[in-house]
Amino acid sequence: MRLRAATRGSELALWQTRHVARLLAALDPAVEVETVIVTTEGDRRAEAPIAEMGGKGVFAAEVQRAVLDGRADLAVHSAKDLPSVTPDGLSLAAVPERGDPRDVLVGSRLDAIPDRGLVGTGSPRRRAQLAHLRPDLRFSDLRGNIATRLAKSAGFDAIVMAAAALERLDQIERVSEVLGIDRFLPQAGQGALAIECRDDDEATAGVLGSIEHAASRKAVDSERAYLAELGGDCRLPAGAFAEVRSGGVFLHAFIASPDGSRLRRSEQAGDDAAVVGRTLARRLLDEEGGAELLAPTVSP
Repeated sequence: MRLRAATRGSELALWQTRHVARLLAALDPAVEVETVIVTTEGDRRAEAPIAEMGGKGVFAAEVQRAVLDGRADLAVHSAKDLPSVTPDGLSLAAVPERGDPRDVLVGSRLDAIPDRGLVGTGSPRRRAQLAHLRPDLRFSDLRGNIATRLAKSAGFDAIVMAAAALERLDQIERVSEVLGIDRFLPQAGQGALAIECRDDDEATAGVLGSIEHAASRKAVDSERAYLAELGGDCRLPAGAFAEVRSGGVFLHAFIASPDGSRLRRSEQAGDDAAVVGRTLARRLLDEEGGAELLAPTVSP
């Protein structure tokens, strides 16, 4: 069986697609994966802030379109770049086993960054949490692929990156500090891959289902449900991480003001991943002041 996989053309995106191909071939050597490279708006406007372009959809929409219009059979995404609502005509067919979900600092440990040090990140989530921990820090946008951001790191006291991305590209030795989940929550889906296909393509969905990792899927579903209930994506100073324990889900999540001066963090447990995500979002929004914190960042 030959499958065409739509993907961005970055080194990391190609690694992810090759990884999916290896997983499929390990289970069925007859499955071959052809790469269909798609250039997205986010790639074309490499220096523009992601939030300015409309959020994480700038990396996913055109890759998804390649599947919808028949140029490809499946799409491979970083789950953290995937909008929290799946477009009509597509289904999230598989989430393979997740990698490291955590964020890392490159260039310096957090407590070693000098007073009013400059940190490179374009993520409101990362900025809010760092500012909450270190209100003295200054921030500047940092865009580009992994190699570009690492090359630019010399211009900052530290930069923030995803641990999984550096691991996958054999750059983990660049890490100065891993930011633990106990004090720094990742983006929903960080470290995981998400594979989509057309919702009427039962043959492709069946093949992709063979590499589904149940615990990773349940965790990602809960985190995505949380983000969807907030009504946002990477433009929000919010994050989530779910653990699967004895078949149930334990979700950690936070909402913050953009400057990080106010931050609400809470947890929710339950058996239904999506219900856990939605319930925690509603509690943070309605009962713990989250709606007020997010008001300046959510469009009417």
